[in-house]
Amino acid sequence: MTTRPRLLVLRALGLGDLLAGVPALRGVRRAFPGHRVVLAVPPALREAALATGAVDDVLPAEAPHRGVPSLDHWPGPPPDVAIDLHGNGPASRDALAALAPGRLLAFAQPDPPPPVWRPDEHERARWCRFLRSYGIAADPDDVRLPAPAGASPAPGAVVVHPGAESAARRWPAERYAAVVGALRAAGHRVVVTGGPKEDALVLDVAARAGLPGREVLRGGLPFGALSALVARAALVVSGDTGLAHLAVAHATPSVTLFGPVSPRLWGPPRRARHIALWKPGPPGDPHGAVPDPRLLRIRADEATAAALALLAPGRPAAPPHQEEEARVR
Repeated sequence: MTTRPRLLVLRALGLGDLLAGVPALRGVRRAFPGHRVVLAVPPALREAALATGAVDDVLPAEAPHRGVPSLDHWPGPPPDVAIDLHGNGPASRDALAALAPGRLLAFAQPDPPPPVWRPDEHERARWCRFLRSYGIAADPDDVRLPAPAGASPAPGAVVVHPGAESAARRWPAERYAAVVGALRAAGHRVVVTGGPKEDALVLDVAARAGLPGREVLRGGLPFGALSALVARAALVVSGDTGLAHLAVAHATPSVTLFGPVSPRLWGPPRRARHIALWKPGPPGDPHGAVPDPRLLRIRADEATAAALALLAPGRPAAPPHQEEEARVR
């Protein structure tokens, strides 16, 4: 039996990073149909990575503070191809180069000269352009995930997700609670969810909004249940975090609150079903320890109005690629 050649992709970051990388991963999958594509990714994202349909297996790999993980546990002979979708520096390139792959694609690879890294480029477009420089076609809008098979824990509900990896991207709990209260007063079912370490925040929002316990999804849902929740939701309201990308992947209407980073860099594709709230200004630190000033300038009534607009009965669908981002000033 002939052994399939193996291809290793490094993108060992968070859920949002994984989903933003789906267009590039699918480009790789199409360009190397005979290879076994393995993605180096944190072990908690195994189910999400496989759900993309772009990879055959995962190599568990993670490092603190979005650093570059060791890949020394790669099994067997060197990968035939290694692709760095983790970053633009020598650290991620060197982690792959240490495996002595037959071919290495990286921004920091000197031969052949890679494309220039553009700090003002959208994340999805950046990695697709990077691959095109190597002759690999990739479409930045190829973001959809297949519908999950499992049942939603709250079908048809509005999902409010107040958490984020860093404080810089966490809108205040009292403002999320105000949105929850207003949507419930308008007759919508609302559930609040969070990650495995966000129970205190979820409970705080629920208590401020007077939300009954049955509508509070604590403890961090497994990816399959989370994916089903988002895919069958009426709307997702969140900060700039993984759940916002999951809403895009399932074409679920969303209101996303942007703070230190502009939606032009990490926001949803231009679709009428997604509204990105953003107060323009100088870029901030997306990993900062306090809420970003631009994020704090977004008022609860602005987020509520955006949510109600997307929930309005009979709201007509806009043509594909129509711009409808609310970059409020």
